[in-house]
Amino acid sequence: MHTLTTFLIGFSVFEAVLLAFTHFRREHYQGQTASQAMGILLLITLVSLQLVHFAGLQQGMDWLHSPYYAVLLFMLAPAFYLFSKPLLLAQGIKPFDLLHLLPVLTAPLLPFQLAVPLAFALGIAYGGWLAYHLYALRKQSSRFRGEIGLLSAVWVLAIVVALAGITLPLLPEKGFFMSYASAIGVALLLVSIVLNRSPHLPIEVVEVARETHAVSTLTNVDCDILLAEVEGLMQEQELFRQPDIDLPTIASRIGLSSQQLSELIHTRLGKGFSRYVSEFRVEAAEDLLVEAPDTSLQAVALEVGFTSAAHFQQAFREITGMTPQQFRKINA
Repeated sequence: MHTLTTFLIGFSVFEAVLLAFTHFRREHYQGQTASQAMGILLLITLVSLQLVHFAGLQQGMDWLHSPYYAVLLFMLAPAFYLFSKPLLLAQGIKPFDLLHLLPVLTAPLLPFQLAVPLAFALGIAYGGWLAYHLYALRKQSSRFRGEIGLLSAVWVLAIVVALAGITLPLLPEKGFFMSYASAIGVALLLVSIVLNRSPHLPIEVVEVARETHAVSTLTNVDCDILLAEVEGLMQEQELFRQPDIDLPTIASRIGLSSQQLSELIHTRLGKGFSRYVSEFRVEAAEDLLVEAPDTSLQAVALEVGFTSAAHFQQAFREITGMTPQQFRKINA
C-alpha cells in the first residue's frame, strides 16, 4: 500500500503540472478567466497537499499536524467552488464570492483533531452544492454523458473520503492519509481522461448552463438573418481557421451578446458553439486529407484551426464516426 500511495502521489504531482500547462489555457476557458485562475489555484493546492502527504509518510506524521496542512485542507473546497461556479452557472465570480475563502484564515488557529473533520465537512457541503447544480443540467447531459459518468466517479470518491475524514479521530491516521493521497491520484487520473476526451468541456458546460438557466434573449431578433451572417463569417471569411476564435468575437461581429449567439445556435441548429465551429474545421480538414494525402495530421489540424493533432483527431472521430487516417484511406 505504501508503494502504491507513493506512486500515486508522484503521478498526481506530475499530472497536475501537466494539466496546468496543457489544459488551463485561454482557448479552453474563453470568457472564463476567473474559472481558469481558480483552476490553477486548485491544482496548486492539490500539489501542495500531495507533497505534504509524501513528507508525512516518509519523515513522520508531524508534517500532517502542521497549520500549513490545515490551511491547504480548508483551501481545497472553496477553490473548487470558485472554479466550478462560473462554469455551472455561466456567470463570473463576484467580490462577495471571495468570502468563501474566509475559513482558510481560521484554519491555523484550530487544533488538528478539529481542523481536519471540519475541513472535510466543508467539502461535503460543497459537494452537495455541486451535485445540485449538475442535476440542474441533466436535460443536456446527453452531450457529454461519458464525461459526466467519469466526473461522477470523482465526486463519489471525494464524498467517501470526506465522510471518512469526518471520523478521523476514530481511524488510524497513517492509513487514512495514505488512502486520501491515493484518492487524489485516482481522481486526477479520471479528470485527465475526461479532459483528454473533451478538451473544450469547460466551454461546453458554460453553453449548457446558459441554455438551462437563461430566459430567451432572442425577443425582437431576426434569427434567420443573423444566423445567415454567422454562416457567412464561417463559410466566406473562414473565421473557423483562427484557433482563438470564440463566442464573444463572433457575437460582436453580428451585434449580439454572447448569450444571444449561444441561444441562437442551440435553438436553431441544436448544437453548442464549439461543436458548430468544429464541424466547419472538420469539413475543411476532409478536403485537405483528400487533396494533400502526404500532409501530416498535425499540419492539417493547424491549417483548419485546431490547436493540436490530438484535439483534431478527437473532434474528427466524434463528428464523422471515423479517424482522419480511416477517412484518408477510404477516399484515397
